Formats: sequence, structure tokens, C-alpha cells
Amino acid sequence: MSDTPDSAVRTYTEQHRTAFLDDLAEWLRIPSVSAQPEHEGDVRRSAEWLSAKLKETGFPVTEVWETAGAPAVFAAWPSDDPAAPTVLVYGHHDVQPAAREDGWSGEPFEPVIRDGRMYGRGAADDKGQVLFHTLGVRAHLAATGRTSPAVHLKLVIEGEEESGSPHFRDLVERHADRLAADAVIVSDTGMWNETTPTVCVGTRGLAECEIELRGPDQDIHSGSFGGAVPNPATEIARLVAALHDADGRVAIPGFYDGVTPLTATERALLAELPFDEADWLRTARSRAASGEAGYSTLERIWARPTAEVNGIGGGYQGEGSKTIIPSSARAKISFRLVAGQDPDHVERAVRDWAEARVPAGIDQRITFLPAIRPCLTPLDHPALQAVARAMGRAFGRKVLFTREGGSGPAADLQDVLGAPVLFLGISVPSDGWHAPDEKVELDLLFKGAETAAHLWSDLAAALR
Repeated sequence: MSDTPDSAVRTYTEQHRTAFLDDLAEWLRIPSVSAQPEHEGDVRRSAEWLSAKLKETGFPVTEVWETAGAPAVFAAWPSDDPAAPTVLVYGHHDVQPAAREDGWSGEPFEPVIRDGRMYGRGAADDKGQVLFHTLGVRAHLAATGRTSPAVHLKLVIEGEEESGSPHFRDLVERHADRLAADAVIVSDTGMWNETTPTVCVGTRGLAECEIELRGPDQDIHSGSFGGAVPNPATEIARLVAALHDADGRVAIPGFYDGVTPLTATERALLAELPFDEADWLRTARSRAASGEAGYSTLERIWARPTAEVNGIGGGYQGEGSKTIIPSSARAKISFRLVAGQDPDHVERAVRDWAEARVPAGIDQRITFLPAIRPCLTPLDHPALQAVARAMGRAFGRKVLFTREGGSGPAADLQDVLGAPVLFLGISVPSDGWHAPDEKVELDLLFKGAETAAHLWSDLAAALR
């Protein structure tokens, strides 16, 4: 349990509120859009700004790390206690593209504060959630009287997350010795809502492929040849239709090999969340829930693997008719993976399944993109319990647990470093990540700083 006094932490963060928000606004004015080449210099300027701010915070080691793409930032602050555990914080300093004409109420890179919220691209995703660690560690020191953190504290802040993290795994592998840690804290996530503090315990992995089927060497006349040669468009439709069985399970043999099943405790904890399916369907712009039989909606999107057709096409798509048998057809399919699944095994299973279903006269080509592994932290892991306690102290209420249906680079940290990944985020669904008028709730932002302030002492005890 942390020995950090709650009142001292809150007093420190309130006293430094204005300066912190000024810093965040200054950083948000840097349009660090990694996806747009014209902002390459801004992404570098963002990295240099953060490196300097971390040095000002007190980190004795701050470095800008080069990649084949945009730069990352590394910082380290060793504890005075040589036996202390090591904790690595992950976040990213690049942001999504944004322009006034997209529907913003103001300029996206001119942050403004209204009604207890700061609006600006990156306010929640992810600059605000990275920067609260600077305030949190200073509050930790002020409240405990320490001159260094209770843990060996490291940060790695990526510059290409919004572009798919194409060089992040290579960065982690090259610097694995310097990034080595007993636990990883990811601050690029959120909570259930403004009044329900939650800790995410895992994310799904991702395997993506394109299946192309080729038949005739060119489009041919459907009257002269139809019914006598295989049609690639028909076969791609059959292949897609065979992805699932009547109960919504993925029908690829071997797909579920190794899947870590939900325990009764985990299902009960998910059921505690104030989930309203009607509201969720409105957010999904959909009229009915669907999926694997025997599981709730939250279980389906967080803890079960899926196969989704992202796109399908082939043949004539224009106005009117064109009576042909197309020469080719294709489908793009993504597989969300859960703990226990191996992306390489899934890829082999998909290839074997497709090959067995494609008839003679049709050639197939399957192209897989680099996969993202799933990650999951057991509910009884001491580091996870430390995060929940720290957040509970900051928010003054019970902390619940969630998972994340999406995927991200956190799994690379778990895979390469062999350390448990914990998620500490304070963003809420209304913050509008990637959307116009992205914002962050200021009270929650400071709760994040308080959580971090409590966390380091708690983790120092929990991980010994």
C-alpha cells in the first residue's frame, strides 16, 4: 500500500494546476501529425519539446531516439533505492490529422478551455495522458519527501502510434536492455465514463489479410462461358460466407486453439459495469446486437476472437450491367485475437482453410500484414492491484475492470520485454479521439496525475 498522503498529493496538483495546463497547451500547439509528411518537422519538434520538459521535471536522462520514421522520446529517473523495481511508462506524442473544416469549433491546434474541458487535437489522445505523469511524479516526491521516485522510472513515448507504429517493435528490440522493466504502464487508454473509474486489463491482437482469387486470364462473356468455368466473385462470396457457423463462431479449423477462456470471476466483473446495450447500439449506429452465441456483447468485443470482412469486391461495379465472369475478386479480412492465440498459427490456419475451399481453376493469393499480439494481465497480478488501489485513492470510489476490443503496440512491449502491461488512462468516450473538437476533462486529467503520484510507492512494495 502506498505511503503517499492523499491530501498532500491533491494539494500539490492543485497548486501547480495553472502551470501544468499552460505546458499542455504549449505542447498541443505543435501539430505533430505523423501521418502527414508536411508535419515531419513538427513531430520532431514535439519530441524535442517533451524531452526538454522531462529534463525540467527532474528526469536526469532524457533522449530523443531515432527510428526509420518519426522520433521517440526516452527518459529515466533511477530510484535512490537500488533494490527498487523498474517501471516503464508508454505513450505517444504524435496526433491524428485535424483541420478547422473537418467540423472543429475552433482551430484544432489552438487549445482552449471551456466548461472544465481543454479542447485541442491530442488533449486526450495522447499528450494530456502522457504529460500528467510529469505532474504525478513531482507530486509523489513532494508528498513523500523523496528526492527520487520509489521505483526506477522510465518513459518511452512513441512518435508514430497514429500511423500504425510501423517502427516501434524494432525500436523496442534495439533498446530492450534500456527499456527492461518489471512492469509496463500504458497511458493511452480510457475509463468507462466520467463517474466510473476503470482499469483496462488487456487488449486484443490483430491479424489482417487480403485474399485474392483469380480465374480466367481476363473478364469473359457470361453467356458464352457462364456455368462452365469457375467464377472468382462467386467463390470469394462462398469463402466469406463460410467464415462463421450458425452460432456466430469462426469456422476456420484451429482458429480457437489456445484461447484463454473467461473465468466466472471475470464474467462477473464485466457484468458489474453499467452497460446499456441500447445506448451502445446507438453509438454503433446499429439496430441489433449479434455475434458468438453464449456471450454478452461486452464479452464478444473484449474477450472473444473475431473474424470480420472489411471489404469485398470483384468484377463490374459501374452503372448498368456488364454481363461478364470477372477475372478476379478479393476480400479483406481482419481477425481480432485474444490471449492464448498465436498470430502465426492463425495465419497458417487461414491459409489451410482457404486452400481447401478454393476449387480447381481458381488461383489464390493471401497476403498478411504484420500482426499485433494480444495482451492480458491476470486480475490477481500484484501490479494490476496496485494500479487499481492508486486509482481508487485518487477517485475515492471502487475501481472496476474492463478490456479493450482494439489493438495496439502495448503487446510489443509485453512480448519483447516479458513484463506485464497495465493500463492507466483517464480519458472518457465523450473525449472524441480522432474526431473534431477532441477534448479532455480537466478534473479527470488531474485525477490521473494523483493516481500516478500514489502508484509509484504502491508498485515499489507490490513488486518486491
